[in-house]
Amino acid sequence: MGAIYLVRHGQASFGAAEYDALSALGVEQATRLGAALKQRGLRVDRVISGPMRRHRQTAEACLTAMDLPAVWDEQPGWKEYDHDEMIARFDPRLSDPATRLAHFAHEPDPRRAFQTMFERATERWIGGDHDADYAESWPAFNARVSTALRTLAASMAPSQNALVFTSGGPVAVVTADLLRVPQRDAARINRIVANASLTKVLYSERGLYLSTFNEHSYFEGERHKQLITYR
Repeated sequence: MGAIYLVRHGQASFGAAEYDALSALGVEQATRLGAALKQRGLRVDRVISGPMRRHRQTAEACLTAMDLPAVWDEQPGWKEYDHDEMIARFDPRLSDPATRLAHFAHEPDPRRAFQTMFERATERWIGGDHDADYAESWPAFNARVSTALRTLAASMAPSQNALVFTSGGPVAVVTADLLRVPQRDAARINRIVANASLTKVLYSERGLYLSTFNEHSYFEGERHKQLITYR
């Protein structure tokens, strides 16, 4: 039996001109994750990264802390959903990222205001009544992630370990799929996936099984508790 470890990227740069980049805290999270995995003595046979900048930066910081080469196989199936398109379809006035930043900057709590809007945009995307509005509908996103997971598992030899650097959306979809809960609930699962957390999937000739979800114990305690973030 082998294991596929899904790693959610470190904190991205909310409020910055370039969201798809790790914040300084995000780099620290990825480095701490790598140090914890090195301490555990995790053997890594395969490294996969989604195609986004924050995926690659998380992989680089984590692998460097593990004293492993910062080399991986990039696979587009692990890309996050397009949050810019989701927002634009929900409220076209917010389609431009710069306009969006300026809009929420006037809120007393910009992060909370953005999150409230984004949850409504997500509900529209997954609701099923507007699938034709999106380049990648909610069912298509689920199918893409499921294919990425099963293709990877099928390509691995018995008892290998893989690290997959991806985003909260794919982690939530995999979790919902393997727990056999309604895929609509994946959106709620996504909200609690911590940055630089680990979700472990076991694979064998009998199938795929969820072993652990959203582990981030390496951030607990007084020394590292400030590293726990969800957005």
